[in-house]
Amino acid sequence: MGKLTRSIKNVIKATPLLYSSVRRLQKFAYRLCGDRLTTQYRYFRRFHRKLDLDNPQTLNEKIQWLKLYDRRDIHTTLADKYAVREWLANHFGEQYLVPLLWSSADWRDIKPDNIPDTPCVIKSNHASGQWYICRDKSAVNWKHLRSLCRVWLNTNYYYASQEWQYKNIPPRIIAEKLLLTHEGRLPNDYKLHFFNGRLGFVYCSLDREGGNFRNMYDPDWQPLYFTWGGHDEKRGPEISPPESFPEMLRIGREIAKLFRYVRVDFYDVDGKLYYGEITLHHGGGFNRFKPESYDRYFGDMLDLSAPVQEDL
Repeated sequence: MGKLTRSIKNVIKATPLLYSSVRRLQKFAYRLCGDRLTTQYRYFRRFHRKLDLDNPQTLNEKIQWLKLYDRRDIHTTLADKYAVREWLANHFGEQYLVPLLWSSADWRDIKPDNIPDTPCVIKSNHASGQWYICRDKSAVNWKHLRSLCRVWLNTNYYYASQEWQYKNIPPRIIAEKLLLTHEGRLPNDYKLHFFNGRLGFVYCSLDREGGNFRNMYDPDWQPLYFTWGGHDEKRGPEISPPESFPEMLRIGREIAKLFRYVRVDFYDVDGKLYYGEITLHHGGGFNRFKPESYDRYFGDMLDLSAPVQEDL
């Protein structure tokens, strides 16, 4: 049944108009139920147990609590992949930004004349998982890409995840330079998870176009043997911390002052550091830990009553 469900979901996602229709029905249903009831229902479907919002214990439970009860304007700015660029430049300098090549709020602008010849990533600024890698413009199906971007621009990701920070982001399509190592490969993605300002662990996405591995490390870069994501996550060969890890940690700790829990992503391209994104609720609080004991272990690290800064 699980494979069948995933197959149906993949067909829906691959058909832009069908995907848009499903999202509209989902939005209508969630509006009727409200955020708290919807979140409780989705959590029960995922974990087969009641969500305790009055006394959350596991990390996923506490992420659900944060989604519902920690909502500040700065969250919208930092979740906006376009607006956050200015915020990062003001606080940490422009040198960490992935070069922006083009942007528009109109899906009709997605055409060869507007997209640069250099390899790039085309993505939305207001959601998660909406991206398209363009290595060669001559190989792009532009009609399909415009249709895809039209759906992105008309999708409010808040109704898919109850993550309030996405609700009021003005939607745009942006094109950023495709980061590549000297070997022509996508760089590793380092996701630093902070709990009350302290680094808890580093979630590393490795060889995304090859083995697509996930390795976990503690703050001292000792391996941690758990997964927190999809059903098919697998560990790759052990790696050393990237050359820019101390700088990742410095910037990540500063950003973490604004949150009780936050994930700050970075890329290291042959020693050059680039900012990735800020994620307030990893997996929307719906990713399973394996072993499950890590859900409670990291939940114990997170104090929801701790104060946070409003801005840096």
